[in-house]
Amino acid sequence: MKRLLCIVQLSLVFVFMSYNPALSARVPRDIPLDACVFVGKYDPSAAAWVFTARRKLLEAQRPSFLSVQEVNSLEEADNCDIAIRISQPSTSSVKADIFSTETKELLISLEESGFFIFDPAEKIISQIFSALGEDTPLQKRLIKERKARLAKLEAKKEESVKKISQPDEKYSAAALITSVQSDIDELPSAIANPKKNSYAIVIGIENYRQKLPKADFAVSDALLVSEYLTKVMGYPEENVVLLINDKALQSDLTKYFEKWLHNNVEKDSTIFIYYSGHGAPNPQTGDAFLVPYDGDPSFIDQTGYSLKRMYDALGKLPAKEIIVALDSCFSGAGGRSVLAEGARPLVMNLQKTFAVPTNMTVLAAASGDQIGSTYKEKGHGLFTYFMLKGIKNEDVVRQDGSIAVSELFSYLKPQVERIARKQYNNEQTPQLIAPKQN
Repeated sequence: MKRLLCIVQLSLVFVFMSYNPALSARVPRDIPLDACVFVGKYDPSAAAWVFTARRKLLEAQRPSFLSVQEVNSLEEADNCDIAIRISQPSTSSVKADIFSTETKELLISLEESGFFIFDPAEKIISQIFSALGEDTPLQKRLIKERKARLAKLEAKKEESVKKISQPDEKYSAAALITSVQSDIDELPSAIANPKKNSYAIVIGIENYRQKLPKADFAVSDALLVSEYLTKVMGYPEENVVLLINDKALQSDLTKYFEKWLHNNVEKDSTIFIYYSGHGAPNPQTGDAFLVPYDGDPSFIDQTGYSLKRMYDALGKLPAKEIIVALDSCFSGAGGRSVLAEGARPLVMNLQKTFAVPTNMTVLAAASGDQIGSTYKEKGHGLFTYFMLKGIKNEDVVRQDGSIAVSELFSYLKPQVERIARKQYNNEQTPQLIAPKQN
């Protein structure tokens, strides 16, 4: 009899151990919502339930949610449809409060207690999924709020695009981004002949997804460069790709440098590449990288776009002339450069690090150990300001729209050095990198 009783007890234990309340409940597989998760107050002596529930929610990616991300508070959950706060009222229970991020209203509170071998964290996850299940009143409300939120974002986006593409007649595109006006914001009257076979990629990244230091005036720099290309130098508007902030992801750079140019450029083409934003070094290899909008200097090999990769892609094109202008720096010492936390700035020799193709010339804002300055009173990067001032005033644009690069460099280099030293007590020496002569 005792043996039979022991077998029954063991059987019950195995049944309980194999029972998962989260799996036994009807878990919807198509919750079309973005969720933000944060931790509330809890009893430190029993914190395990909170962090177990939090971990399970963060792992509940598709198809349970469109996305799940961790935030620190309800106030930081604006990018989500719902916010879920996990807390622990007692040592044996766990609680989930679900908020609307649109109204900041508490929509529902769920609480579960643990007993025997059941995990309250598992049970609370099951309750959350059930509350958000298909056709529930809570889900219907949240989907309605999601549609309204996305409609607002789309309207705001369309308004921004409209302002950039159709600026007020009184102001240039740069004036839409900064109130500072300078002499280069008024375009020169002389216009080059149209250049049907000319292509440009213009990139300006001022704000970054990783909350990196702001690259001041990068957007106004890029907008004005695109105007000079189309309205002064004869580049067709349809041949100029303008990538601003979140439109300049690593995937965007890959697409346009490695596919779009390849599909369009021909033998007699001219290419102009302009980049305004942060650069970063790889401290281990010494390689220099452009930092896209989604770039992270701590993982620059995976999230950046290296100069070597860009030069290799451009070098494969049959263009007769390629000009690259980089208003950035790559030492990680500050200015328009960033560095992984804990790493030391590098000294780079941009002249010797890269061998550029025979049809390419590179204008860089600073040498490898310097930082690139902004020209605050003009509302532009220091290098970009004098590059465009040279194009406007120094007769360096030929009748066919091509640029006499050596003449432009001879003008801008001493100007940049003078202002950097005089106004900012900083050494900034622009670089001209050209193919080695045999």
